[in-house]
Amino acid sequence: MPERNKPTVYIDGDSGTTGLQIVQRLSLRDDIELLSLGADRRRDVPARIERLNEADVSVLCLPDEAAVEAVTFVKNERVRIIDASTAHRVTPGWVYGMPEYDESRPEVIASADRVSNPGCYPMGAIALMA
Repeated sequence: MPERNKPTVYIDGDSGTTGLQIVQRLSLRDDIELLSLGADRRRDVPARIERLNEADVSVLCLPDEAAVEAVTFVKNERVRIIDASTAHRVTPGWVYGMPEYDESRPEVIASADRVSNPGCYPMGAIALMA
């Protein structure tokens, strides 16, 4: 793997609605490097595995089953994963990515290796109850 000066982010599923939005926002930043695969290789499993394992952070913008499978592809322990699906919201070892949940949550999220996306409906309900 080449030596890089900036943290790297790979978005697995960057052609879907969520992935496109994340790419659009992150592409405006000059403090990270976005890793990608061309449209012709986005379904190429070995290429995806390579990108998932070389990124500092891999964001999964995939259907639940594909997100679960993608996590099994990650063998590099230093890779942090953010899952935008519902697949890992209550999975042991994953941090629920809602910083408003409690005072310690922002720090917990920042130091986590695996973060699940709370989603809009649960986030609204939890925020109201809190």
